[in-house]
Amino acid sequence: MARLTTKTPTLARPRVRAVTLALATLVGAAFSATGAGTASATPPGIPSKATAQSQLNALTVATEGSTSGYSRDLFPHWITISGSCDTREQVLKRDGTSVVVNSSCQATSGRWYSPYDGATWTAASDVDIDHVVPLAEAWRSGASSWTTSRRQSFANDLSGPQLIAVTDNVNQSKSDQDASTWQPPLSSYRCTYSKMWITVKHTWGLRLQSSEKSALQSMLNTCSS
Repeated sequence: MARLTTKTPTLARPRVRAVTLALATLVGAAFSATGAGTASATPPGIPSKATAQSQLNALTVATEGSTSGYSRDLFPHWITISGSCDTREQVLKRDGTSVVVNSSCQATSGRWYSPYDGATWTAASDVDIDHVVPLAEAWRSGASSWTTSRRQSFANDLSGPQLIAVTDNVNQSKSDQDASTWQPPLSSYRCTYSKMWITVKHTWGLRLQSSEKSALQSMLNTCSS
């Protein structure tokens, strides 16, 4: 899905980012080797393989709808959740380690592990909050008929595995693609990703297309539990 942070895009510095990614991964490994460990984003509500399989079997397969009429503004996101903390800030605190925030609830320091690519970051500006099922994908899968209130609840859902902190550029590469055309670069996370995607679509009553279902089934087959 589209970039979710408000920071200046960093696509113009791919060489610096590539070096940073390599160093960050080494740092993350060092933390793990010394017993400190890296932060591991674990959204709530990730089902077992068996439950996800049942949910996948129950989903309606249909031709994907149109993006006509879609706007991110139709999914009010990053609403205030508690005090001065909005949804993005809540996820940064949940998915990070040793996160320090200022009086505006903005993360000033911490450590975030991105399970999509295995990178570790120490600046919140390098982290996006991904909608596992992108907003535009939800629109094409049935959310176009929802009320704005329901779309807002979907865009800020902290009760299930719909929101996760990941590397910003990885989130940008995903954009609004479904599982048939985009999967996490870190293949070992694809099992978990498929379970998250399936349960979000099942919980919210969204449809899926045939190629998407096949891709999800292939990823789910890699799960041990």
